Amino acid sequence: MELNTKLRAILGKKVKSLRARGEIPAEVFGKDFKNLHLSVPEKEFVKIYKEAGENTIVNLSTDNKNKIPTLISDVSCNPITKKINSIDFRKIKMDEKIQTKVPIELIGEAPAIKSGYMLVNVLKEIAVEALPNDIPHRFQINLSTLENPGDGIQIADINKFKNVKILVPLDMVIITVVEKAKEKEEPVATETAPTTAETPSAEQPVAESKKP
Repeated sequence: MELNTKLRAILGKKVKSLRARGEIPAEVFGKDFKNLHLSVPEKEFVKIYKEAGENTIVNLSTDNKNKIPTLISDVSCNPITKKINSIDFRKIKMDEKIQTKVPIELIGEAPAIKSGYMLVNVLKEIAVEALPNDIPHRFQINLSTLENPGDGIQIADINKFKNVKILVPLDMVIITVVEKAKEKEEPVATETAPTTAETPSAEQPVAESKKP
């Protein structure tokens, strides 16, 4: 994927003017690489980010026509408007292995759901090591084998990619089936007639006081 960028001299709080005209301030960093300050077209980046995520190579085309191979390292968003404030790109070398996280995509339908059970998604991404061109875009997990409580899918069960090293234990659970928690029934309060203390009968004799 390729993204057009521009070198920028606007820094600090002045970058608000960039956002106002539909551009996002960005930084490019890397090993043995001098940081670059760039501006990125917002619409183009949003489209690429949806497709590429953070583990697909994005070639940044700069003003001097150089193409810089990068991975999206961080995307900072406004917590209220959700608009992107800034982007960090990590420059990579195509002949050096890198470590990154590949997202998990759940596909299919689990029979356990129809039986009234629940799925617990324990892991949403998998750490891997590989050359940039060998990094998979995602790991697909088929849920059709999950039927009963206790059924699950582990790292060892997924399809492996050639030249990709998995960096997490093979027995780590990705998703599992559990029973739904039973709702507790609250005891129903029953009303009872109030008991009254016994009082002496009007006919009961009362002891007379004797005069000295």
